[in-house]
Amino acid sequence: MPQREAQLRDWLGDCCGLDSFDLVPASGDASFRRYFRLSLAGGGTRIVMDAPPGREDCRPFVDVTGRLERAGVHVPHIHAQDLEQGFLLLEDLGDRLYLGELDRNSVQALYGDAISALLRIQSADSSGLAPYDRALLEREMALFSDWLLGTHLSLALSPAERGMLAETFERLVLSAREQPQVFVHRDYHSRNLLRCPGNNPGVIDYQDAVIGPVTYDLVSLLRDCYIEWPQQDVDAWLAGYIALAQEHGLIAAAAAARMPAWFDLMGVQRHLKAAGIFARLHHRDGKPGYLADIPRTLGYIVTVARRQTALADLADLIASRVLPQLEAA
Repeated sequence: MPQREAQLRDWLGDCCGLDSFDLVPASGDASFRRYFRLSLAGGGTRIVMDAPPGREDCRPFVDVTGRLERAGVHVPHIHAQDLEQGFLLLEDLGDRLYLGELDRNSVQALYGDAISALLRIQSADSSGLAPYDRALLEREMALFSDWLLGTHLSLALSPAERGMLAETFERLVLSAREQPQVFVHRDYHSRNLLRCPGNNPGVIDYQDAVIGPVTYDLVSLLRDCYIEWPQQDVDAWLAGYIALAQEHGLIAAAAAARMPAWFDLMGVQRHLKAAGIFARLHHRDGKPGYLADIPRTLGYIVTVARRQTALADLADLIASRVLPQLEAA
């Protein structure tokens, strides 16, 4: 038995009082964290997080869990913790990811629950969280240039195209920074929401939370990189969210009028980032499965350009050069 697993089993027995259990891998992760599903001899399950010290730090997860739990968000309750060893014993929210549960019959109810939970997230205590500042926004968009255009496609840009990208990135940063700033989950989408019988949805993967633009998590949900909905549905959900956000005091009337444009531009920033990350997961981490999600992700940008004409040149680059080269690859 590997030493790390032996340490984990000793901790579960000595510190958590569990003397009879089974451990099986529960899910993969894009980091060094590992998750196991623990089945108790008397029935019931827990999730065990193994975050090796020196590679992962459990403290942000514990901190954000507490903030969200106090705000009424259904996050995994922490039953036991050892921050020095990097072990957490968590509530098991199940494995019914939204991605596998969403269809035309279920989407209205499931997204209604997700938007209600998002309002609670955005109202949570954000004091002391890192800001979603210019530097972070720019680093994220650089992933598109570095990993997708450069590493994956070996696409050489002209000076005019590089200048266009720089101007576009600046426009997106300014739009993000002028929005009301709230608690941001940062990955609020169908693979991080779980369908639960009570207090739906269960919410996971929030340890990188920041203070940032009010539209960020909403566009992650409604223009999901993994599942796409008709534009008229997205517009209706956005309008419903805007009304509720005003009721909750998250945005004022003047901000409400600007929300559709902010939403569009925030989506472009996120989708540039996501396309770059998907390419990086393939080349750096040996995970090619995400490459299939890049055309959908970039397709959102082409669609948004029909509403936001300042993005026409970016959309033309994607439609005329990037997507055809992706298909050829």
